[in-house]
Amino acid sequence: MLPETATEKPLQGEVLAVGNGTILKGGNVVSMDARPGDQVLFGKYAGTQIKVDGEELLVMHETDIMAVLDI
Repeated sequence: MLPETATEKPLQGEVLAVGNGTILKGGNVVSMDARPGDQVLFGKYAGTQIKVDGEELLVMHETDIMAVLDI
């Protein structure tokens, strides 16, 4: 166990867009559970930072999302 002070706190953000999902070996597509507009929690090192039209965004796998908040 780690003390409370040693654990990193998750970050919060809004999903702006999602992809089509995961393509399985047979060609079937498993759709994304996250939807645009969802408020989510994710780890400090999740995703890759990019800059689009001067705005800093994160691109991440759906598996990097810890929770979807019901706000």
